[in-house]
Amino acid sequence: MSSRQDRPQIPATWQRCDTRILPLWWDRTCAQMGEQSATLYAAGLFTEDRRRPIAQWFNPAFRAALLVAPETSPEWPVQRFGIFYAPPEEGFVRIHSAPHEWNPRQPRTSPTEQEAFQAAIAEAERFLQVEMDFV
Repeated sequence: MSSRQDRPQIPATWQRCDTRILPLWWDRTCAQMGEQSATLYAAGLFTEDRRRPIAQWFNPAFRAALLVAPETSPEWPVQRFGIFYAPPEEGFVRIHSAPHEWNPRQPRTSPTEQEAFQAAIAEAERFLQVEMDFV
């Protein structure tokens, strides 16, 4: 696992805000899929303040966001963190990345939930670095 010092520097325009899922996610999901489909997407990811942990960045200048959150239903045997990107202005996409999974039935077996979460955060931070080259 990489240390904080090994991680890329996050561009200053991106603010970390992990307290609650931004309303932007619900708005964009509804606009893209319709409210009924949005409610079901990724086990209800954007319809409620989900179980933790989450990591989230927001760029108010571009009205863009990046989210790392559990995307599988709690009853699934293998859990997974997804990385979601809301580009400037409209829409959202799931970032295809390495699987950031853990098995809740074996909480001490690697990768643990914390290890999977930290790996997803590191990948999201790398994405922000690359994305800023194109924005």
